[in-house]
Amino acid sequence: MTLKIYNTQTRRLEPFETLLPGRVTMYCCGVTVYDYCHLGHARSYIIWDMVRRYLQWRGYEVTYVQNFTDIDDKILRRAQKEGVSMAEISERFIEAYFEDIRPLNVMDADEYPRVTDNISGIQQLIQVLLEKNYAYAADGDVYFHVEAFEEYGKLSGRSQSMMQAGASGRVAVSDPANSHKKHPSDFALWKSAKPEEPAWDSPWGEGRPGWHIECSAMVRGLLGETIDIHGGGGDLVFPHHENEIAQSEAANGKPLAKYWVHNGMVTVNGEKMSKSLGNFTTIRELLNRPLEPMVIRLFVLQAHYRKPLDFTEEAISSATNGWQTLEQGLLFGEKYGNRLGWEKNQELDSAVIEQFKATVDDDFNSPGGLAVLFELAKNLRREGNLLTHEGKTPSDGENLQRQWQTLVHLAGILGLEAKSEVGLEETQNFDEAQITKLIQERNAARKVKDYAESDRIREQLQEMGITLIDHPNGETSMVYS
Repeated sequence: MTLKIYNTQTRRLEPFETLLPGRVTMYCCGVTVYDYCHLGHARSYIIWDMVRRYLQWRGYEVTYVQNFTDIDDKILRRAQKEGVSMAEISERFIEAYFEDIRPLNVMDADEYPRVTDNISGIQQLIQVLLEKNYAYAADGDVYFHVEAFEEYGKLSGRSQSMMQAGASGRVAVSDPANSHKKHPSDFALWKSAKPEEPAWDSPWGEGRPGWHIECSAMVRGLLGETIDIHGGGGDLVFPHHENEIAQSEAANGKPLAKYWVHNGMVTVNGEKMSKSLGNFTTIRELLNRPLEPMVIRLFVLQAHYRKPLDFTEEAISSATNGWQTLEQGLLFGEKYGNRLGWEKNQELDSAVIEQFKATVDDDFNSPGGLAVLFELAKNLRREGNLLTHEGKTPSDGENLQRQWQTLVHLAGILGLEAKSEVGLEETQNFDEAQITKLIQERNAARKVKDYAESDRIREQLQEMGITLIDHPNGETSMVYS
């Protein structure tokens, strides 16, 4: 069974083969921190979180980097409007990013590089491009010369004849700086300083980096010249990722990424989501409705990552109903485990695990993976209804425990987790340090195969209302019971 990924650059599904056995290097373009994150951001980072979790479950060691663009015209305009520094705006919205994204169960990246912390690496990369004649300086600016890179357009499929002024991104066609260009599609690597703007010293005069060179330098500095996966929204294919390829590959003489992976856009009632149309929705607006964070995550994962995702009230209502079904299944063990006489953990259902793997291996097919989860959850919900209304079920208790543990395990791979209301009430007076210490002691006992001590600690935790589930990959999850 082979994991296959759709590569934007080759426009086909490809078997996933890493640069180094068992290891994945992955970079995703992060947010420009001038405002609160919207639903489009939520989709992107939930998707890459799902991809990361799935790769880890498949046995890969994943290094995931996601940047913050903390210097940009949009940040500058907001800072000027509020009469504060760009750094103050950036810090405010970096903090807001974590406040909004963490409730969606998106794991923190291994690194969050900021542009302002990587000026030296950016300047070094620009210097290499100048020395190799892929770039040229003009009155304090430095531009990448698109015509010098013969493969320009290979990601987006655009030919040179299709390139137009303004393709450099975030630069107006009417900008006087465009008069310095050798070709309309040439894009800025370094912008000369304007009055009252933040600037850094450079061999070309005071200025600041262009947008595209920032990611190329951060990838190079943190992950190397070639990485396994470069991800981002479909709107970044051109010009941002096209320009990243040109810069990095011209400088390094190597492919920037083996796999280019892009998620589809979010629409609202079939229209593109944008501030100008007045249909712009932030993550915190959704959470403040209030809306259960797992509903948002489920809403995102119900569509294949490469397809458009249409945000409608009907879709959110459907995701809410879907989450209620999953939640009932995930909490089945807490509600009925003791009644069914559950004691020791059961082996996971290998047939269901293989069905899930075969489905999601097809280009991270989260809708297919969810179908497997829903089948388990619906059955557990039916069993729960029998236990509630009739006081018993003809089904085998061990088999139900196996189904429940399998559901919890697979849901965790997609980042879907139910909060235990009973557990929250019963454990609010617990010493969290004590619980952590007991789990660590049990892990140590298991490592040296002292199963008697391991079982003793597990039973002690169970008496405290905490059930431990040991997974095949060696990890242990905790469920309130």
